[in-house]
Amino acid sequence: MPFDVDPVGRGVGSVVEQVHARLPQGLLDHDLRRGLRARSFCRIIRPDRIPQRARPRHALPTTPIKNRNFLANLPLFKELSAGEIDRLAQGTRESHVPRGQILFRRGDRCEGFHVVVYGQIKLAFNAADGAEKVVEIMGPGQSFGEAVMFMEKPYPVYSQALADSLLLHIAKAIVFEEIERDPGFARRMIAGLSRRLHGLIGDLEAYSLQSGTQRVIGFLLNAVPDGAAAGAPVELRLPASKGVIASRLNLTPEHFSRILHELTEAGLIRVDGRSFSILDVDGLRRYEG
Repeated sequence: MPFDVDPVGRGVGSVVEQVHARLPQGLLDHDLRRGLRARSFCRIIRPDRIPQRARPRHALPTTPIKNRNFLANLPLFKELSAGEIDRLAQGTRESHVPRGQILFRRGDRCEGFHVVVYGQIKLAFNAADGAEKVVEIMGPGQSFGEAVMFMEKPYPVYSQALADSLLLHIAKAIVFEEIERDPGFARRMIAGLSRRLHGLIGDLEAYSLQSGTQRVIGFLLNAVPDGAAAGAPVELRLPASKGVIASRLNLTPEHFSRILHELTEAGLIRVDGRSFSILDVDGLRRYEG
């Protein structure tokens, strides 16, 4: 039987009396009933009139993006037909990841791969001595997790957002279905994994054959945009904290800071927190330390 609630005046006391009548004897405290009856000004508030709590300033945007359009513009999927893109979009979900949140941990099961729409994602693992080793920093348009997905093994690294990020997660099942349907799709996936492998080999070569100074210079020069005016200073901003960048370059934070100081003293760069200027691009290329 529904409760008979008078929305004004006696509402709460009336409801308590009705609840008490339907409960076993003594279950509802007598003093509570008496106290609620005494408050004749109490009334039942309609749910649609309850004020909504203001969203925190740091809350991430929740407006859905057009997953299909974004997927169609990724290099990995650019050659797919409209029907193939539609099928992939059906197996795609959005993930809003606040800065600092862990997306997955080492050893977690992999159910697909991720694409960064905006933000930054760090892939890393902890060494035996507890030190963090950053494997990669992923930015907009980049994907990660494909190799683990195909191996059907747990993640060998953990993933953490370095900034508020929006990701697309493409389910493993839908990817495998498309591979069965279209061998060309499989070739494009393999090509993407090959590029990633080539990059890792380049990292290994740099760690083995280049000095710390050479690695930092290479990192700074890679950040110079195409078409930068010759001879003009280039204003840039570090994509992550100095500690994360140092780990990515296989350097200690102290060593990284010493190299930046050395380049500053040589008149090649100027550093202000995470903002820096390359004052002499050609001179930085020639610098040998």
